[in-house]
This record gives sequence, structure tokens and C-alpha cells, in this order.
Amino acid sequence: MESKTPKTPEWPLKVKLFIKIYKARLFLQNHLRKSKFWNNIEEKGNDKMAVTIDLKGKKAVVFGIANDKSIAWHIAKRLNDAGCRIFAAYQERTEQMSVPLIKTLDNPIYEKCDVVSDELLDSFFKKVKEEFGEVDFLIHSIAFAKREHLQGKYMGIDRRGYQVAHEVSSYSLAELTRRIAPMMKKGGSIIAMTYLGSEKVTPGYNIMGVAKAALESSVRYLAYDLGEQKIRVNAISAGPIATLAASGIAGFPEMLLNYVAKSPLKRNITADEVADCALFLCSNLSKAITGQVIFVDAGYSAMGI
Repeated sequence: MESKTPKTPEWPLKVKLFIKIYKARLFLQNHLRKSKFWNNIEEKGNDKMAVTIDLKGKKAVVFGIANDKSIAWHIAKRLNDAGCRIFAAYQERTEQMSVPLIKTLDNPIYEKCDVVSDELLDSFFKKVKEEFGEVDFLIHSIAFAKREHLQGKYMGIDRRGYQVAHEVSSYSLAELTRRIAPMMKKGGSIIAMTYLGSEKVTPGYNIMGVAKAALESSVRYLAYDLGEQKIRVNAISAGPIATLAASGIAGFPEMLLNYVAKSPLKRNITADEVADCALFLCSNLSKAITGQVIFVDAGYSAMGI
């Protein structure tokens, strides 16, 4: 199922212990969810007006699962729970955390991929074609910038740092879409993840804000390109969530507090709420929505202060 990879590197003892604890937590979470007690708790917390979305027979390709905090993971799980089968891409550097997580889904397929490697992209999408034939959804939840470029002044960015941030965070959407669109023979939905820093200055977000602005523009142009094929392309602009990627942003804890203080709902959002929006965008309930950036941020983006 997986492509051949180099021998796993020898991890430091601290990292080994973290990975063992992480896997144990995944094991406990997975078994708790299957218990009657846990199901009763979830039922009590569910909205009684919720609409059941059935995605049985659908297939999704998901990029961006690093660990159980990743937005991509929460989206993949939500789609999986709705009956959709998942083909997940993972990076070698996060394999020890992402693969055990992906395996907890229902009959998943997973393959190593890096969007800056044509060789890995060719291998990945060849496997998607072999295993799935046709695809219904693409989830793009990947971004990267060097840590030093997510602090200080934006103008401190160097040429290579600018190029890398745009290649991974923005250009990759066009690359993945071009490869997967021929497999969306019955239409489909493509979803990218973005952030308010694309529109408003967010100190510390720097080059990522510029890259996300390019990503959002790509969403609109791709929506136009693919409209006749009944393929919808949208972006979800999520409020700040404590993910692996967010850990590199200077002043991130202050950003979380600022959202609680200023958003109309006076709280932060959860990755599950972003996943709910993604589920909606993958369903027929959103069949007339394309080329849009949808905010899931407790209303923060509506404020003028």
C-alpha cells in the first residue's frame, strides 16, 4: 500500500517517549469512542436540529494530517464518519504521528507525499488513480514558512523564503487541483484552508499572510476554471487553532486571547467546527457555493476594532 521509504531515522529518547505517549492516547481515544458511554455523551452534546449528511460511496484525498490537532485530521475524521473513504497524504517527518492516526479511520489508504517533489506527486496520484479511479473531494490544508520569517518584520523575508512559502502554501493548490480534476468526473468539491491574515495585517503572520492572499485568489480563479465541470472550489478561513503549524507564529497565545476578547461570540473556535463547515462544503447542501472564502472564526472578521 505504501511506497518504499528510507529506513526510519534513530529518534532521540525524548521524541521516542512522546511518540509512545501519543500512540497510547490515540488507542484510548479510539476505544472510548466505540463505547456506549462515550456515544451517550456525544448524543447529549449534539444539536437536536443537526442535519445528517450521508457521504457513503464518496472518496476524498486529504493533504495536511500531521497529528491529532491538525485541522486536516478533524476534517478527514468528519468525512470518514459520514461514510466517505479517505486517501491521506503524509510527510516523512510526521510519519510517526500521522500514520497511526490515519489507520484509525475506516479502511483508509495513505501514501507519503511532498508537494515540492514532482517524483512523490507522480507516485501519489498514480496510487490515487489505481485505488480510487474517481475522486469526489480534495482537502488542501498545508502551508509552510521558515520560523524566522514568522516573527519580526515582514520586509525581512529573503527571496528563497518568499518562494518556498508560496510554493508550498499557495502554488500547491493549483498543482494538486490540476492533477486531481480529471478524476472528478462527476463534479466535486475542493477545499483550501486560509486565515484572516490574508486580508488584514496580523503581526507575526508576515509571509504566510501574503501567501494566503495568493491562495485565496487561486481559489477564485480555480472556481472559474472548473465551474463547467461542476467542481466547486472554496476556502475556509478559520480562527486561530493550536496546531503544529501555528506553534511557529510569534505571539500566537496572545492571538488566541485577542479573539476571545473581541469576537462577537467571545470565544475561540475548535477544529471540529471547521470540520463541520468542510462537511457542509462537501455535501449537496452547498451545491451553489463556489469561489468563496467562508469564515469560521466566531465572528472576529466582522469586527472593526
